[in-house]
Amino acid sequence: MIRAFFGLSKNPFELTDIELLKHQEEVYETLKVHSQQGGLCLVMGEPGTGKTVLKEALKERTDKRTIVVSVARTLHTYTNTLKVLCQAMNVDENGIQFKCERRLIEQAYALHREGKSLITIIDEAHLMEMQTLRKLRLLFEDFPRNHNLILVGQTEMLANMSMRINEDLKSRITYSTTLKKLNPEDIEEFICIQLDKVGLGHNTFSEEALGLIVRSASGFLRRTRNLCLSCLLEAVRAQSRTVSLEMVNRVLIQPHWREEFDVNLT
Repeated sequence: MIRAFFGLSKNPFELTDIELLKHQEEVYETLKVHSQQGGLCLVMGEPGTGKTVLKEALKERTDKRTIVVSVARTLHTYTNTLKVLCQAMNVDENGIQFKCERRLIEQAYALHREGKSLITIIDEAHLMEMQTLRKLRLLFEDFPRNHNLILVGQTEMLANMSMRINEDLKSRITYSTTLKKLNPEDIEEFICIQLDKVGLGHNTFSEEALGLIVRSASGFLRRTRNLCLSCLLEAVRAQSRTVSLEMVNRVLIQPHWREEFDVNLT
């Protein structure tokens, strides 16, 4: 609907052709370096701070020398994670765990001989049991040093790994970072970048509307994206090429936005 009304070739605020903000680019480049040396990396942050954007950038920007495996739909059990790894690396997933592990190790060495590196991303890793993560760590210990395991999740993940019983896991972390909420300038830059990508002018949002969106987003990228899309839909409903302050307020009175705003006032 938005694309048809504004005459766009693609939808705005999509997670494609990703352009990272400066702090995200720094994290991305660091993760790539660790992928070439072998590492265990943690990317943490509150929901909506940009972890998914980084994950998609790693998947989208890969060259022919890098294979990215993303695990997000397995409930993080060890058996299901093994199956996803086998599928992604074109390895037979049938048989007992030991056989799957042996095939994965053999394939990792085959990729290494071809000069390729391997990145495994586990999303929502704070939901993973430490015993499952320990099994994965032992598996990857037998991989050549062309592999980076990236755990993406909330900050409680590091708290769990900091317990004395999990010291063997924490001591193997090669890099960790926490994505903070963005400042208003970064939120505004993000919106402008997204508008540029689809060919919309920066004046698509009036100055007052943009200011209210930036304040209401509270530093969260996902909240910014959802709010901008809702406002663009309001513009389509009103048959207007410009998002006005009134349209933003019309979105913000919806219960799911109102409730968050009320909580912030208390």
